[in-house]
Amino acid sequence: MKPTPHPSGPSPRPVPTSPLPSDGLNRRRFLRSLLSVGGVGLVGAPPFWMRAAAPASAEGMVFHDQRGEGRRYPQAPGLPGVAVSNGRHVTLTDERGRWRLPVDDETTTFFVIKPRGWRTRLSAHHLPRGYHHHQPDGSPPQRFPGVAPTGPLPESIDFALVPQEEGDRFKALVCGDPQPRNALEVGYLAQSVVPELCGTEAAFGVALGDIAFDDLNTLEPLSEVFGLVGVPWYYVLGNHDMNYDAPDNRHANETFRRVFGPSWYAFNYGPVHFVVLNNVEWMGPDPDRPSSTGNYRGALGERQLEFIAEDLRHVPADRLVVLFMHIPLHRGFAPNPSSVTHDRQRLYQLIGARPHTLSFSAHTHWHAHRFLGAEDGWPGAQPHHHVITGALCGSWFGGAPGEDGVPHATMSDGTPRGYVEMEFDGARYRMDGYKSLGRPRDYQMHLELPPELSRVSLADTNLTVNVFNGSERSVVRWRCGAGDTWRPLARVEAADPRFLRLRERDQNLSAPYRALPQPMTNCPHLWRGPLPGDLTPGTHLVEVAAEDMFGQSHYGRRALRVVG
Repeated sequence: MKPTPHPSGPSPRPVPTSPLPSDGLNRRRFLRSLLSVGGVGLVGAPPFWMRAAAPASAEGMVFHDQRGEGRRYPQAPGLPGVAVSNGRHVTLTDERGRWRLPVDDETTTFFVIKPRGWRTRLSAHHLPRGYHHHQPDGSPPQRFPGVAPTGPLPESIDFALVPQEEGDRFKALVCGDPQPRNALEVGYLAQSVVPELCGTEAAFGVALGDIAFDDLNTLEPLSEVFGLVGVPWYYVLGNHDMNYDAPDNRHANETFRRVFGPSWYAFNYGPVHFVVLNNVEWMGPDPDRPSSTGNYRGALGERQLEFIAEDLRHVPADRLVVLFMHIPLHRGFAPNPSSVTHDRQRLYQLIGARPHTLSFSAHTHWHAHRFLGAEDGWPGAQPHHHVITGALCGSWFGGAPGEDGVPHATMSDGTPRGYVEMEFDGARYRMDGYKSLGRPRDYQMHLELPPELSRVSLADTNLTVNVFNGSERSVVRWRCGAGDTWRPLARVEAADPRFLRLRERDQNLSAPYRALPQPMTNCPHLWRGPLPGDLTPGTHLVEVAAEDMFGQSHYGRRALRVVG
């Protein structure tokens, strides 16, 4: 039996539109009939009252695409209870699969919120195509092209859905900041990401913004590269993905919209509801810094907050809601407008009463877990888990190249460039460590020790362990030799010593390679402890066991030679 979407949660909030039309003339057909009297079409410019009148609403159908053509045909069955949005309002299709929504703005984008058990049409590069831009005049002239003129509103905006199996348990890939500067760095991603992720068991992937690094000509080549992985990819807008020549936020996302679609939207997979957010607000070029590209702040804005509220009205309270964004929500960053989401408290009020929430961001080029509580303004009974996800470009492709020519790009917290693989099971979730590109899956930490020590220096030497996916909820222990007792290591906030070594080594690279950035001085996943002073001369095996917040254990090992 084919899965059938159905309304869930409370009934939809009415939107300011008229009922769906009957089989008679609707408003647009009536207006068109006035332009053709006695079968003769009026010529020349329409009268002023016709030029001023914009369509008040759009309508269409969500249908089961039994032919797989992507176009509605007369026998195509409509799908009831599917959510559709104009970026502000959300409505559900009626029993015939029909919907109607206001034309909210001259650049309104209408999109279907993918229901469980169905998928939208995909492009050749696995980009979901469940949206329609209504932008009659297209984007304004800008350095990078935006949306082409769409012309008049179609009589019916139809969204094709195809059934697919979606169990309660599934995986998803989540990565931050691919951020290639140019075609060379798109090639770095093709060399390192595609071979590793091809054949993945994940249902889809999410790239958390900064898809480009200011040159928006790289958006389409990069989407082609990611399309080779073979699963649908959802994209988040980042601050480096904007049209910097836009005078304000109104037309700052035109190229992103052309390539990927709306900059905020939602979809369901299995029993989980996902919301993709745009929390980058462009404030216009800075006249005091004409070459700067950083005049932005972290913000959601009124229209998007209204969409989130409307969307969640149709999501049962016991569902897991997962948010994807670029700029982090709070804590652990410099207190400036570009590093936090300034209207986050209003978002917290929308999701704080829900028992199951999770969010992801990127932007910082380091990896961390934050648990937002009352001290952060979080109103929920339990802390909210916010993951700041490591970058696919690492430290902006800094550092010396490997044998394949790709820079190691270790991030400023000592974490290798990489991604996370999430596993969802109903309202529960887990991640089995952090996935370092080009490394074995069990490479979850780095042990920093000199390869050789004299006995007299043992008491003055520390073992430092960077557990890449570690957090304040991790427990890290170590021992020296199989017969030794496991001893706890203390969590510290400091710069990663291995990163400091790499930075010093790589500071004088020749183009196209670049030095590493400044270190993160308060790495949140670093543990440290002194070595015992009574180790005997010889080679010893140092072992570390790290248990994470999900109860999973990961291990690291390092040989230590004691002399003298």
